[in-house]
Amino acid sequence: MNKTGKILVIGACGQIGSELTSALRERYGNAQVIAGDRLSAGSHAGQAQPYVQLDVLDKAHLSQIVADENITQIYHLAAVLSATGEKEPQLAWQINMQGLLNVLDIAVSAGLEKVFWPSSIAVFGPDSPKKNCPQQAVTEPTTVYGISKCAGEYWCNYYHQKFGLDVRSLRFPGLISYLAAPGGGTTDYAVDIFHKAVETAEYECYLEADTPLPMMYMHDAIRATLELMDANAENIGVRTSYNLAGLSFTPAEIAQAIKKHIPGFRISYAPDFRQQIAESWPGSIDDSVARKDWGWKPKFDLEAMVEEMLKGMKITV
Repeated sequence: MNKTGKILVIGACGQIGSELTSALRERYGNAQVIAGDRLSAGSHAGQAQPYVQLDVLDKAHLSQIVADENITQIYHLAAVLSATGEKEPQLAWQINMQGLLNVLDIAVSAGLEKVFWPSSIAVFGPDSPKKNCPQQAVTEPTTVYGISKCAGEYWCNYYHQKFGLDVRSLRFPGLISYLAAPGGGTTDYAVDIFHKAVETAEYECYLEADTPLPMMYMHDAIRATLELMDANAENIGVRTSYNLAGLSFTPAEIAQAIKKHIPGFRISYAPDFRQQIAESWPGSIDDSVARKDWGWKPKFDLEAMVEEMLKGMKITV
C-alpha cells in the first residue's frame, strides 16, 4: 500500500471484520485504516476511530467516502450468512450481490490498488467431492448465500479480466473466534459450543454428531487474508477465489476436545434445517493451489484451537 492511501474495511463490526481491522491497524497504524459498518458511530461494536457509518447498497455515499478519505484498498466483508439468508433470501441476495457490484464498480472508477472479498465453502453443493474437495470442482450451491458467493467469484474474475482490477478472494471455511458472537452461519455451532460449555457445561447442537465440516481458527484466517494481499500479483493464479483449509471435525470430535478441559461438559443433538445445508458441503478441503501460489500453511489443529479458545475466554487449560 502506498504511504498516503488508506484502507476501508466494510463490515468492520462483524466476525471477521473486527479482528481484521485490528490486524490491519497494527500493521499500518490506526489513521490509515477506516472501519465502516451500518451501525451508528455511537453503537459500533468497539471499533476505535476512524469509523464511518455506511450502507454498502448506497453506492453514491460509498463512492464519496472512497474519494474523501483517499481510499486505495477495500476489504469488503459485509454479507448475510447462510442460515440467516435462508430466512430472508431476497435481502441476502441484495446485500451480498449488489453490495459486491457496488464495491467493484467504485474500485474501477476510483482506480483502487486492491480489493479483498471473501467467498465461502458454501459455493459447493451436494455433487461436490466430500473429501479433500479440490480447487476446481462442481459448484452447485443450495443456499442463497452460496449462490451469491458463487456468482460473486465470477464477477471478481470478470472485473479482473475486463478492467484489470486486482481483486483477491478466499473461500473461507467455518471461522472460530472467542472475540465475536456467532453471526448466523451454519458452521457457527463451533463458536457457540464454547460459550455454552463455559456458561452451562451443556450444549444442544443443531447438527448431527458425525457431520464433518471444514473449519479454521480466526488467527489463521486473518493471517491468510494478509498473506494473500501481500503476495505479488503475478503469483495470484486464481481470480475467482482460493480454496482455504485449516482443520475439519465433527460436533462429537470438538465436544470431546472440549471435555478434556471441561470434564463435565455434555452435548446433545437436535438437528434442524441447517443439517441439510451442512450435508451439501464438503467435509474437508484441498487447498494445494493456495499453498503452491502464495505459500499458505495453517498453524492451528483442533487441540491447539480448543486451547486458544478457552484461554481467550479466560478458562485455565
